[in-house]
Amino acid sequence: MNPQGGTELQLGFLEQYADKNLLDKVQITTSVPERIPLHSSKPNILWQKNSYDQPNIAPWFSQKTNHNKYDWYVFNSNWTYEKFRMAFDIPTEKCHVIKNGITNFTERKPYKKGDKIRIIHQNTPWRGLSVLLGAMQLVKNPLITCDVYSSTQVYGDDFKKQNDDKYIELYKQAAQLPNVNYIGYKGNNYILKNLHNYNMYVYPSIFEETSCISAIECMSAGLYTIVTNFGALYETCSEFPMYVTYTKDLKLLSKTFAFAIEMAAETLHEKVIQENLDMQQAFYKKYYSWDKRAIEWNNFLSNIINAKK
Repeated sequence: MNPQGGTELQLGFLEQYADKNLLDKVQITTSVPERIPLHSSKPNILWQKNSYDQPNIAPWFSQKTNHNKYDWYVFNSNWTYEKFRMAFDIPTEKCHVIKNGITNFTERKPYKKGDKIRIIHQNTPWRGLSVLLGAMQLVKNPLITCDVYSSTQVYGDDFKKQNDDKYIELYKQAAQLPNVNYIGYKGNNYILKNLHNYNMYVYPSIFEETSCISAIECMSAGLYTIVTNFGALYETCSEFPMYVTYTKDLKLLSKTFAFAIEMAAETLHEKVIQENLDMQQAFYKKYYSWDKRAIEWNNFLSNIINAKK
């Protein structure tokens, strides 16, 4: 199986939605500099989605002589751009921000008091699964269950073979908890088709996200969201979620998330919360659809192609 992480999904959407004539006139490399050889005649774009501190990114950017190799750097959030600007003093005149986008906009089921509360968590295991499982051990509300789709499989068979053993004990723990259903890997299409069956998305991120596709997908489906304010999550998720302040004390973070889940469950039925979720869903449909992103990309590509001429 080929990798189907956020980068691959977004590249597929770009190829599907943007003007193909414009795409043919540029060369886009995703995240890892010079993974694709630089083109001699087309504008070279590095579409940066990885964090500034990644070992396959930082050494290249630390060499300032590399900075002029690309005509443009496109970042998936303002947070990402700011981190690269501050860490490497990149040429800001070559930088542009175009955020990620989605295509799924399902009808939301309003929650009624007394109904079961289903949580979804589909992030890779090193980004906070241990914290989530710690929190679920402390959650006492019998209405609450959490389906966990966390897996390394999302990055392909080879990645799984090399890395999955590190997380076997976490998977076992998830399978043993009475209020957690460990499901494991399911493809993105499966997740999107089933989001309407969930009420909440809980992501105690301990990883500095540069954006977060799963959060955008869940929020566009109208799920009540609880996340840390770590990395670009505060930018990506805007004013809608319940934010838990990130701390390096992971036991404390688990306790805080358990409290947040219980508190959210107690108020999920209230009119003001349901109205907020309707507003949230409308917000992501308006500002994060690939119909909008395609216009942004087409305008950007047209401008840089004309400038190159």
